[in-house]
Amino acid sequence: MKPKIYTQLSVMMFLQFFIWGAWFVTLGTYLNALNFSGSDVGYTYLMNNIAAIISPFFVGMIADRFFSSQKVMAVLHLLGGVVIYYVSDATTGSYLIFGLLIYNILYMPTIALSNAVSFNQMENPDAQFPYVRVWGTIGWIVAGLIISFVLANYVNQVEATAVPMKMAAAGSIILGIYAFFLPDTPPKNIGKDITMGDIVGIKALKLLKDKNFTIFVISSLFICIPLAFYYNFTNMFLNELGMTGTAAKQSMGQMSEVIFMFLMPWFFVRLGVKKMLMVGMLSWVLRYILFAHGDLGGMVWMLYLGILLHGLCYDFFFVTGMIYVDKKAGVEIRAQAQGFISLVTYGIGIGLGSVISGQIVDYFTSNGIKDWTTIWWIPALFAGIVAVFFVTTFKNDHVSKAKVS
Repeated sequence: MKPKIYTQLSVMMFLQFFIWGAWFVTLGTYLNALNFSGSDVGYTYLMNNIAAIISPFFVGMIADRFFSSQKVMAVLHLLGGVVIYYVSDATTGSYLIFGLLIYNILYMPTIALSNAVSFNQMENPDAQFPYVRVWGTIGWIVAGLIISFVLANYVNQVEATAVPMKMAAAGSIILGIYAFFLPDTPPKNIGKDITMGDIVGIKALKLLKDKNFTIFVISSLFICIPLAFYYNFTNMFLNELGMTGTAAKQSMGQMSEVIFMFLMPWFFVRLGVKKMLMVGMLSWVLRYILFAHGDLGGMVWMLYLGILLHGLCYDFFFVTGMIYVDKKAGVEIRAQAQGFISLVTYGIGIGLGSVISGQIVDYFTSNGIKDWTTIWWIPALFAGIVAVFFVTTFKNDHVSKAKVS
């Protein structure tokens, strides 16, 4: 891959996740400032999960058949920038929630499209893609740093305002314009008949005949329910404790993600698939216990450690899971299998978690005061149960482990 192409793709990936990190982390705190209930916060985040379910249909039925990926991405980001800018001024629940649904429907397909643009330019994607994708994580980190160390100097309690959403709108417009100048990625299925089954990944369902794979899918679905507690309510929790520069401090989770990403090959050789997945699940249990008992006094280290565990939580489960699916599926259904597991996790699993987490927060809120200790113990116990189920039922997959090792 030529240096110019690498630079173009890296800037694209940086902006792609800078946009998401700009509004997603602080949204719960902003909604809390608007007096949204915990359930309303959960339903608002659910719009992202609904869009994750819809986006494969859009990419498969339209982008893959009729238009170049970079042009579709450009249009979607330009439209998305306009939508989120106007939505940021909404103060009523229904308008804001519906507006974010429209925005997420525009944004979520661009993740797959940015991957498609990248892969189309690579001679060896397995070796080259991680070095492009890591700039997306850096973009997410930079968004948090700008909110805490730049915008906070001009806007009081910036995380409780719509300013981060407007920053996302600006980033979306910039990437929309920039995408028109990316390398051409023509549609790969011109003239081909694409069925709904192909898009949903119906052929990948045959993998469920494998008991281990079925256990993996079930565990993936249910472990994503407690994950939603972290995404939806951590920023609100830390701000209510009185932490300052919360968005920047939360970005330490993405920093640890980058570190563990580079260490994963070393761990794979020594642990294998089952232990890697188990470590990821147990890290979620530990994270929530730390949150339940952390404070800004002598136990502040618990809060920071809980944030830093994001690298283990994400890389050891999600990235390991992607590799496991890749090795289990044959070449002919590999893409469908990845789409299927993404639907199970980002769509259904975290979607259920968004709804359930909001209801739990409401249940343990009295006179506007949230019982965060109890709230965090619930996802900890839930994740613990899922981890026990996985460890006791999933057998070491000799074929997969041998291949990835």
